[in-house]
Amino acid sequence: MSRINTNVPSLVAARILTRNNGSLNTALERLSTGLRINKGKDDPAGLIASETLRSEITAIGAAIDNARRADNMVSVAEGALQEISALLIELESLVDHTANEAALSKEEVSANQLQIDSILDTINRISTSSEFQGKKLLNGTLDYTTSGVTTGTGASSISHLKITGARIPTGGYRTVTVAVTTSAQTAQVNYAGSSVGTGGATLQITGNYGTEQLSFASGTSAADVATAVNQSKTLTGISASVSGTGASTRILFDSTDYGSDAFVTVEAIQGTFTVSGGDSSTGDHGVDVGLRISGIDAITDGLDASLRTTALGLDLTLASTFATSTSSTKTFYVTGGGADFSIAPTVGINSMASLGIANVATGSLGKGSIGYLSSMGSGQTNQLTSGNFETSQRIIREAGKQVSSLRGRLGAFQKNTLASTINSLQIAFENTTAAESAIRDADFAVETSNLTRAQILVNSSTMALQLANAAPQNVLALIG
Repeated sequence: MSRINTNVPSLVAARILTRNNGSLNTALERLSTGLRINKGKDDPAGLIASETLRSEITAIGAAIDNARRADNMVSVAEGALQEISALLIELESLVDHTANEAALSKEEVSANQLQIDSILDTINRISTSSEFQGKKLLNGTLDYTTSGVTTGTGASSISHLKITGARIPTGGYRTVTVAVTTSAQTAQVNYAGSSVGTGGATLQITGNYGTEQLSFASGTSAADVATAVNQSKTLTGISASVSGTGASTRILFDSTDYGSDAFVTVEAIQGTFTVSGGDSSTGDHGVDVGLRISGIDAITDGLDASLRTTALGLDLTLASTFATSTSSTKTFYVTGGGADFSIAPTVGINSMASLGIANVATGSLGKGSIGYLSSMGSGQTNQLTSGNFETSQRIIREAGKQVSSLRGRLGAFQKNTLASTINSLQIAFENTTAAESAIRDADFAVETSNLTRAQILVNSSTMALQLANAAPQNVLALIG
């Protein structure tokens, strides 16, 4: 080379050295951070995909934490309900023992009443004191709120309502329409006649509660027969009434309960007493109410109905006057409340799992048609000295059904909603993390190979630059 002002080989060698230094620095950066993408220029499309996946991973992780926190909260509530169940069993034991009136002294009855009062106080205390991070769980705070339930045509249409789950838009409400499609019926048979026939009759009357045998002399009036049957109504579950006059007089034997489980049997075990109108020669069964709730056929049992959908879950008991008319309709609104858990990566109404936890105080456990636990306290309607042992037992068993049903719903929520959601989210977390890693993480085997290659190239390009810079010195030989 005879030109020295511009050393083109040096420029080429410098450019290549710069590029090789860049490759060396990139390999060092990836090996030191463990990431293939450290800056947007490393892989613009990969960076976008990676950041999106990172956001999803964070959301999935938060959803898993939320589901686990929900499971912890529900476990606290279920544990308290377990103790209430044990107290209800003890309560029934006290009532059953006290029903053995002839063998108990007044002092023993008083002692049993003191225990009942203590149990009722404990149930109320558990209801008001059970909490999770300061939030009350069993005092009705987490129950749903409704409007329009007590209004309607004529008498109250819904005597008991429990919303078990509802998805309610933020700031909105859910409309619930209840329409009777099939009239509820009691079991009923009738006897045509104004009096018992010649020779009298001994009747065996059987209903849901038990069996009673009643004897009537010849000529006993229909009204007297009905009165005798009604005196044993609490023992048999069968009531009687007289319809018509003169030759059209009839005695109507009805079950006190509605539905297919209710039955009445009137059989003459002595004499002649023929009944008709049933589904057999001596008896009949009732009919469950047919109900459509917000356009969906409900599961019914007597006057009780339940609905289980993703958007709405409820249990209700209809008033008999409402359930026996196919023209009956009722609209009410679920306006808020409930326990809402966000257990999906995307926040919104579809990611919410809602659960209603009712008040389990003694004034709420029971049913309006039979009474509530609080009525068993001292000075109340069903205290032990009242002798209303059958009613007390029915109240306790209804309360037990309500508590066990709530425990079952909480358990099902933990097992089938929270546990399944956690398992699903954990799999999604693993797969999403793997996808993000495949895009962003460095392959150390590849990067180590790249580092070795870059080191060799940097050394060789450095040597080449040194030679290129020395080459112009050869022109001195021409001057000498």
